[in-house]
Amino acid sequence: MFITCKTLEVAGSHSLKLDYGSPCQRVHGHNWIIKVWCRSESVDKNGMVVDFSKVKKIVHGTLDHENINEVVDFNPTAENIAYWIVQAVPFCFKAEIWESRDNYACYEKLL
Repeated sequence: MFITCKTLEVAGSHSLKLDYGSPCQRVHGHNWIIKVWCRSESVDKNGMVVDFSKVKKIVHGTLDHENINEVVDFNPTAENIAYWIVQAVPFCFKAEIWESRDNYACYEKLL
């Protein structure tokens, strides 16, 4: 099994829709650290699982310096963003999101 990992930093803002009171319901920003894990039993004709620049274009190109509420159609929690990445990036099986040094979320697609 071939496994790749692309690490990105994404600066963006969001506000969360919650069923309880929280400061996170107001627009606020993060410098997310995102790790995108991809795997395949084989590589393409170029010797890659997926080109790192394609991963960057999908994730960074969609989310960086955006109000994330305006570019996705879901409540942009770290967990939901991780799930979106796994669905959007070819061969992606896991996405890790750090909103800050102490706040982390991950989504992993099981085999």
